[in-house]
Amino acid sequence: MSNLSVDHLLGIKYLKKSDVELIFKTADNFKKIINQPIKKVPSLRDITIANLFFEDSTRTKLSFELAEKRLSADVINFASGSSSVKKGETLLDTVNNILAMKVDMIVLRHPNPGASVFLSRNVDAKIVNAGDGTHEHPTQALLDTYSIREKHGEVRDKRIVIIGDILHSRVALSNIYCLQKLGAKVKVCGPSSLMPKHLDSLGVTHFSNLKKALEWCDIANVLRIQLERQDVNYFPSLREYSMLYGIDKKILDSLNKEITIMHPGPINRGVELSSDVADSKHAIILDQVENGVAVRMAVLFLLAGKIQGN
Repeated sequence: MSNLSVDHLLGIKYLKKSDVELIFKTADNFKKIINQPIKKVPSLRDITIANLFFEDSTRTKLSFELAEKRLSADVINFASGSSSVKKGETLLDTVNNILAMKVDMIVLRHPNPGASVFLSRNVDAKIVNAGDGTHEHPTQALLDTYSIREKHGEVRDKRIVIIGDILHSRVALSNIYCLQKLGAKVKVCGPSSLMPKHLDSLGVTHFSNLKKALEWCDIANVLRIQLERQDVNYFPSLREYSMLYGIDKKILDSLNKEITIMHPGPINRGVELSSDVADSKHAIILDQVENGVAVRMAVLFLLAGKIQGN
């Protein structure tokens, strides 16, 4: 199969296993290219992409923009803070005004879950979900899973524990979907107050004890505490959270094996990870960043192939 089964990247739950494998195979080729002296290819030379970010973002926005420019696309960047959205314009009006400029593809980050699905049903452009509320963040899950495959050779039967604020994390949900599609065993760890009620329906069980979780896993994907999405206090203090669920060199040294440490960034150093862990040989955090560009290039390239006449 050389085509995606979907017309948009709205969430991992809409993808087939073959879609994920195709994205990874395509990303392998782009990773070779971005490690060459000439890092640019003309693949999307006639495609215009608009990055619409209604939430603050540094890593994801930069990664998408770099991926687009590596593919030679024309790029428009939109930030809601300096836009007519503040004057009361609707999302659909904003997007239709941008599409009137002949934009082919939209990369959307929005605080409302389902915003990308809504757009995909109402506009004539390919939509890439760059994070919608606490729902999904598909390209982050793809790059995380791709990084596990690169480090460990395969994903099937690997034991991955996702640690931290599962309740507010779109990264966690997308990772669970993606890892399970490829046959990994996934569990979560963190305070019960930060666990969603529907964990059972996802086929995922919960460790309340960090040491037990780390003894079980091959890979620990550590999430940032999403303080900006918390309207009440879910635990007494960051210090107490760090004492119970923060990973430092001492706890890693106490394990009878080596595990891989991942983090989608940005890291709250001294809260979920100590600096000596974040910067250690256990961590593949910077590999995740590099792989993010290749994976996003793959997604954009494959979706652009579905634009009529391309």
